Amino acid sequence: MYGRNELIARYIKLRTGKTRTRKQVSSHIQVLARKRVREYQTSIKAMNLDQVSKDKALQTVANLSSAQIVSASVMKPQTQFPPPVRFWPGPMPGQPGHSQDIKPFAQPPYTTLPAPVPTPISYEPLPPPRPAAIAAPVWQDRTIASAKLRLLEYSAFMEIQRDRETYKHLFVLIGPSNPGYSDPVLESIDVRQIYDKFSEKKGGLKELYEKGPHNAFFLVKFWADLSSDIEEGAGVFYGVSSQYSGTENITISVSTKVCSFGKQVVEKVETEYAHMEGGKYVFRINRSPMCEYMINFIHKLKHLPEKYMMNSVLENFTILQVVSNRETQETLLCIAFVFEVSTSEHGAQYHVYRLVND
Repeated sequence: MYGRNELIARYIKLRTGKTRTRKQVSSHIQVLARKRVREYQTSIKAMNLDQVSKDKALQTVANLSSAQIVSASVMKPQTQFPPPVRFWPGPMPGQPGHSQDIKPFAQPPYTTLPAPVPTPISYEPLPPPRPAAIAAPVWQDRTIASAKLRLLEYSAFMEIQRDRETYKHLFVLIGPSNPGYSDPVLESIDVRQIYDKFSEKKGGLKELYEKGPHNAFFLVKFWADLSSDIEEGAGVFYGVSSQYSGTENITISVSTKVCSFGKQVVEKVETEYAHMEGGKYVFRINRSPMCEYMINFIHKLKHLPEKYMMNSVLENFTILQVVSNRETQETLLCIAFVFEVSTSEHGAQYHVYRLVND
């Protein structure tokens, strides 16, 4: 879900009202790609080039994927030679422009004549300098964080104690991260593409997004790890843990809504108080028991014989978590979770997107 072809299909539905499957989108891209290849091969053969250059160009086209061939940026005609490079291609930031170019040895020649004495000039007092712009925190736009609250960790798990040892299996995990300014910012997805995955009742995703703030809304795609070696039965604990950090000493309310086929089936609301740690306010919800609906859902999902069957079920299963200020009801974070089954030997995986309305 939400691969390239799925996003294109949902965009077509959004813009035209026509329904297209992922396979139909993929087939159409391949047809377009073959057509473009034929056009490109014809134009290459018609060029006044030696055979080696033609063969190299044709090989380059053959190595492109269908999506790259269809992409307009790949097929744009390009000039054969780059424009000439100048030593001063343009004014540098903070430096004079062309009309004020700094020339080497621009000082006046030596002379024995005394320089004229300039007439005294009165100056108006300069306005005070503007304060330097404060750089945004490094984690903003790179992690799940609004202006007031940041998600530090999130996990859903099962565990059991045997012979004084605890065995734990993680279904999903968002671990602590330490991003740098060189890391890319989050990709964006149009929030309207997932409205139908969540309840449209009061307090649903659409109403919350329209209310804002828009920088508090995120989509997390989980590849859940269901390959647990822990035997189900008595003594197994199913839980969810989460941790946040904020800028204010407040009380937060955490609402978790489970949706099936776009309809809300269960909601859990929890309250947590701030604790000052390392100069910031931290909120922890540790080992919150998983609801009975979720436990039964996991049991049934794990017993399906094939992963494609599991993914078919998960296609219509979503969770919406809303963290708000308990006193003012202001939305601090809103996270939409969607799921597939992990096929990685490294266990649970995830990817984060920022929700926008373009």
